[in-house]
Amino acid sequence: MERVTMADVAKEAGVSKSTVSQFLNNRFEYMGEKTKIKIEEAISKLGYQPNYIARSLKQKRTSMVGIIVANIMHRFSTEVSRAIEDFFHKHDLHAIVCNADDDPLKEKKYIEMLRAKQVDGLIIFPTGHNTDLYKSMIKEGYPVVFMDRKVSHLEAFSVVTDNLESTYQAIRELINRGNQKIAFAVQPLTISTRIERLEGYKKALLDSGFEINPDFVLEASISEMKKRLDKLFLLKDRPTALFAANDRVFLEVVEFLQIKGIKLGSEIDLIVFDNIPFAHLIESPISFIIQPAFEMGNKAAELLFDQINKTDAGPKEFVFPSKVLFR
Repeated sequence: MERVTMADVAKEAGVSKSTVSQFLNNRFEYMGEKTKIKIEEAISKLGYQPNYIARSLKQKRTSMVGIIVANIMHRFSTEVSRAIEDFFHKHDLHAIVCNADDDPLKEKKYIEMLRAKQVDGLIIFPTGHNTDLYKSMIKEGYPVVFMDRKVSHLEAFSVVTDNLESTYQAIRELINRGNQKIAFAVQPLTISTRIERLEGYKKALLDSGFEINPDFVLEASISEMKKRLDKLFLLKDRPTALFAANDRVFLEVVEFLQIKGIKLGSEIDLIVFDNIPFAHLIESPISFIIQPAFEMGNKAAELLFDQINKTDAGPKEFVFPSKVLFR
């Protein structure tokens, strides 16, 4: 069966080939409603499918972008990816989502694979361990935006939240509510978000006149987190409040407290820095620091879109404030 061409559509609709091309590229400025209807009917009747490869060669663009997520298990990452995909869908670009699992080697392979497929640009939640690769992309002017995490000594477009300040305000509020023994649970300090949140915790304690108790700082992998929590709560002078640095740590903490029969609100206050599904429906006295994921994703998409179209993208770094919800 022969492939239906743009010329076939033009002949069926009784218009020029260039008019069909304008229709397919959503350029309707000088096109009447009747003409659009005729082209739509011709496409439907003939079963025409645009040749995206030919269009890409002509435009020197693939109309595809890549999103490399550090860990798709984080609710925040899912919400950001959805916002990015929504933005590019409106602009007739397709988004490819890859999950790097916080693995630098996997991230490197995805960057190389997506660039081999000639995607028009990348939005990356960086592991922070492929600095030379990041630098080479920026040096050659390849469109790229870093999301959620900063990469040290790199002049690049990035979209982040105010990790240090939001954590600082949350810890100060816990202190104002009578807590003097506040623990902090975090995964290994390999990325900027975790480091900044720990800095905010320490700064709030020091500014309030408290010393940093090393026994109250739990830095551990998810698989080791419950063991560290068990050791923490065996202390004679155990904490009255706990800060979970992200949603995965939060889930380990909640499960641990249930197993041990430690009651939230009466025995310990709990706050988590991350977007938790249905947080507004949870009746337990858990407090949250919520990041504006959709706004951040939309801004990252805007920055990448502007780079792809070689328009002025403005400032390099955008910092969005998170919202602290206390219960």
